[in-house]
Amino acid sequence: MTKEQSFDLADAYVNSGVQDVLEQLDRELIGLVPVKTRIHQIAALLLVDQARKHLDLPSTPPGLHMSFTGRPGTGKTTVAQRMSQILHRLGYLRKGHVVSATRDDLVGQYVGHTAPKTKEMLKRAQGGVLFIDEAYYLYKPDNERDYGAEAIEILLQEMENNRSDVVVIFAGYKDRMDTFYGSNPGLSSRVAHHLDFPDYSNNELMAIASLLLEAQHYRLSADAQEAFVEYIERRRLLPFFANARSIRNAIDRARLRQASRLFTRMDQPATRDDLITIESSDIRASRVFQGEVEGYHQNGSVANSTDS
Repeated sequence: MTKEQSFDLADAYVNSGVQDVLEQLDRELIGLVPVKTRIHQIAALLLVDQARKHLDLPSTPPGLHMSFTGRPGTGKTTVAQRMSQILHRLGYLRKGHVVSATRDDLVGQYVGHTAPKTKEMLKRAQGGVLFIDEAYYLYKPDNERDYGAEAIEILLQEMENNRSDVVVIFAGYKDRMDTFYGSNPGLSSRVAHHLDFPDYSNNELMAIASLLLEAQHYRLSADAQEAFVEYIERRRLLPFFANARSIRNAIDRARLRQASRLFTRMDQPATRDDLITIESSDIRASRVFQGEVEGYHQNGSVANSTDS
């Protein structure tokens, strides 16, 4: 019996569910064309790898560990979740879940404390993705008594020896991540894919706001739309700007002000239009229009919140 000499990539793309995941990614994230292009390329690489295995062609397991660099609110966590789903649906990961971790989850405070913590997080991530945010905090070369280097060494061993059961994604600000990799060349060599997440443009942030409002059954009045465009222009120039996260926070606060405004006139029946419409005053009441952000004071001190 002659072994099949072809592999239907289109059929595998659809039936594996990878097409659904990529389409979901396109729907839920505005912009990020370079990132989406790279994710599509990785998916194509994995499908071709499967085709080669099916036809008994030599195939080297593709490197899957990744680095996501960019400012907060640019979609890194969402992309990690979708990437994990792709890897699961193509059989590269058993479960396809994502376990998020920071330095506090991996590094201990005394001798003998770090190894159990790091190994526990890796155990939780088995069959899925370990997403390490602000990974550069693992490495503190100025502190001789810091145990971050031990956590990095354990991660290196796992990334090399258990590649088929856990994928590690390091994330953080680009400049700090570049320094982190420069100080840990063994780590950098094990990361196959480096994806840079750019800040959203003003138009993209406005599109994100529209999607968020639509999902919550709200809308901006014409004047409120103009106010929100100005809000975006002002907000991104202030401290703690977090892209889509800042837009989400702004909408939450606008809803709060709208509710307060409606409550002050409770003697009048609220119409459906009243309940779904955010007015200009609900936007312009933000401290952003006074050049301030809640959680940031003129003297430079930082409070608890990071947006207004």
